Amino acid sequence: MRRLLQPLLSRLLLPLALLLPLTLLAPAAEAAMDYAKQVLIGHDFAGVDLRGATFNLTNLREADFHGADLRGASLFGAKLQDADLSGADLSDATLDSAVLDGTDLRNAVLENAFAFNTRFNNVQIEGADFTNVPFRGDVLKTLCAGASGSNPVTGRNTRDTLECG
Repeated sequence: MRRLLQPLLSRLLLPLALLLPLTLLAPAAEAAMDYAKQVLIGHDFAGVDLRGATFNLTNLREADFHGADLRGASLFGAKLQDADLSGADLSDATLDSAVLDGTDLRNAVLENAFAFNTRFNNVQIEGADFTNVPFRGDVLKTLCAGASGSNPVTGRNTRDTLECG
């Protein structure tokens, strides 16, 4: 029996032994950053890769995120008054219950973001792409009133992405 198992085991273990050094050399996946419940007023995140980062309930007043990659980030309940998110990629991000007052969203991509209970007051949205973002009726009406331009990355018209009439 031992004679039968030994060749079988060597056939199974050899490929694993060859792959083991490759897995040891592979870089470890970076964990997404967690900035939840912090005060980061005026912080500079411009152009930073923040994919999957967590900013839940964080005070980000006047923070600079222009050109940042925030795909899949969670900004639940974040305070983003007067923040610069121009040109940022917020695809698949969670913005629910966030406060955007005086926030710059020009040329930002928010495709598939979740922002149903997000407060949008005095936001700049020229060229923003809101494809597949659910909004309450009152918020949609306010956003459509100021919607203009087309997104330089996706080429989509802001009014069309909001499905303004």
